[in-house]
Amino acid sequence: MIITVDVKPGQREESVQKISEDHLVVKVKAPASKGKANRAVIKLLKHHFGCQVFLVSGHTSSRKIIEIEE
Repeated sequence: MIITVDVKPGQREESVQKISEDHLVVKVKAPASKGKANRAVIKLLKHHFGCQVFLVSGHTSSRKIIEIEE
C-alpha cells in the first residue's frame, strides 16, 4: 500500500493522525536535520502498522510517499 504522509518534526508529542485512507499526518519529536525526522517517522509507522515501512520519496520534503508492506 502506498500512502502520503505530511510530517511535522520537532513536536512535543509523537502521533499519527489519519486524514483519509491514503493520507496521514505524523508528528515526531526529532528535528528535521540529518535524516533524524525521517528515521523517527519510519520507526513510528512501523510500530503503528506492525509491518515493514519504506520511504519511497520526499527525503528532504515535509510531504513523503511511504510504502507499507502488508
